[in-house]
Amino acid sequence: MIEALKQKIREKIENKYLVDGLVIEEAKKGSADIAVPLFQYAKLWKGSPIQVFNKFSIALEGISEIEKIEFSNGFLNVYLVRKKLAEDILNDILTRDFNYGQSSVGNGKTVVMDYSSPNIAKSFSVGHLRSTMIGNALKNIYKKCGYEVVAVNHLGDWGTQFGKMIVAYQLWGNDQDIRKNPIIELQKLYKRINDEEKVNEELTQKARDAFRKLEQGDLEYIKLWQWFRDESLREFMEMYELLDVQFDSFNGEAFYNDKMDRVVDMLEEKELLKVDEGATIVDLTSFDLPPALIKKSDGATLYITRDVAAILYRYETYHADKLLYIVGNEQQLHFKQLKAVTDLMGYNFDLEHVNFGLVLVDGKKMSTRSGKFTRLEDVITQAIKDAKEAITSKNPDLKNQDDVSRKVGVGAIIFNDLKNERHLDVDFNLANMLKFEGMTGPYLQYSSVRIESILKENELDMKDIDTSYYQEDHYFEVIKQLAQFPHIILKAQEQNAPSVIARYITALAQGFNSFYGKQRINVENSKHKNANLLFIKSIQAVINEGLRILGISPLKEM
Repeated sequence: MIEALKQKIREKIENKYLVDGLVIEEAKKGSADIAVPLFQYAKLWKGSPIQVFNKFSIALEGISEIEKIEFSNGFLNVYLVRKKLAEDILNDILTRDFNYGQSSVGNGKTVVMDYSSPNIAKSFSVGHLRSTMIGNALKNIYKKCGYEVVAVNHLGDWGTQFGKMIVAYQLWGNDQDIRKNPIIELQKLYKRINDEEKVNEELTQKARDAFRKLEQGDLEYIKLWQWFRDESLREFMEMYELLDVQFDSFNGEAFYNDKMDRVVDMLEEKELLKVDEGATIVDLTSFDLPPALIKKSDGATLYITRDVAAILYRYETYHADKLLYIVGNEQQLHFKQLKAVTDLMGYNFDLEHVNFGLVLVDGKKMSTRSGKFTRLEDVITQAIKDAKEAITSKNPDLKNQDDVSRKVGVGAIIFNDLKNERHLDVDFNLANMLKFEGMTGPYLQYSSVRIESILKENELDMKDIDTSYYQEDHYFEVIKQLAQFPHIILKAQEQNAPSVIARYITALAQGFNSFYGKQRINVENSKHKNANLLFIKSIQAVINEGLRILGISPLKEM
């Protein structure tokens, strides 16, 4: 509502005085509610700020939500009719509950999101967390904005690394060990062959030959590959269940094996293919990009060929209006090339690479090849254990300790990732992310629980309420924050940035805790008490919905 009012003020002034880009700011606490800086227009019109104020004031006459306008230090300060606005905002939240912030901007549109996409025959590591949780949050954000979302887990289940896995298994695999603990044992084999091929070049060629046989449909190799895939997916599903993440499709790279010839034929028909030193390429000079490799000199296809096939399939199957790829920063060139190739083919797909930084442990990148990696399952288990110790020390009589500890531990890990701007690297420090103060998941869950405990002991009576209290600064500053939520959702969607929501709900929780330190909730005056209860109930509803969108479980006790 306040955003709509800001837009009304902007349009009134811009239309009357034919100016563009009017800035509207939050005023300093303790003064007005919103402010318009006047300096640039004073300079433009070679006058004084007070002269600009006198002009702009005329344009704002008759806006019912404005109580008064004042000039102060070069700003047009706007004081709002706080009582009416507060009532409208809080009643809207109370009525709509978890639907507050819902919009229709995406109605009738479908977005296909490609995220998580771990490689089979490898454990689900902390390094996979970013794509998984950013993608899951974006799925919830887009749905909140009215989009139909198709969540695709494009499994890394094809490529020369599986030639390596097959050769390593044939040379050193122990069936009994592998069947007992498939993924860990297969990873050991993968590390070993990578180490061995540094001193034995024949292994590299053997791996290439093995993958070629796999591509050609060798039954023994297909059987091994299918086993690797099934065991991996079983472990992945345990992680997805723990993280409460769901997908609509697990069609991985292998799914597109029979769909790539069509892509090559289409490129050939459009005379886009060239042979360069034996490799088949698409020249992207016109896009100021290096060539896209379609086939190697030995005829093996490459990722970009497969990704074009995937795009065509998703466009034709799901009728996608938008394609999002939640993939790390290091793949930026690949997605620029992918967009360029499909443009040359005559398509104009709305294709966006949602890039993100690395997860660092002790400042270092994790790598399955070097063996320096951390299994996400081990980390989550430790987080849940640490969370349980912290919770039981504070509340030893808590029921459902295991369930609460799981939600706190998992939520802490998710929030630590999503609070950061996604293009930045994230430091993975379990002790810091489990703290109950600062910008953490437990802090947000605890803030909601604190409100829940008050509401549990006091019943809200909407018929016995005095909303005039909301005119006071320590109420209205938070109410303005609550009014921002629909705008925050749209901003997060436009920027593909869950961190926008994470920072917002943190600020809102801080606003509540600051209010709680100043204002007693359970006062003797029933009208004042009910005003307080409605106020904190609205804060809790927005914090909880923000947590849900990020993929974190709100709690009623902890």
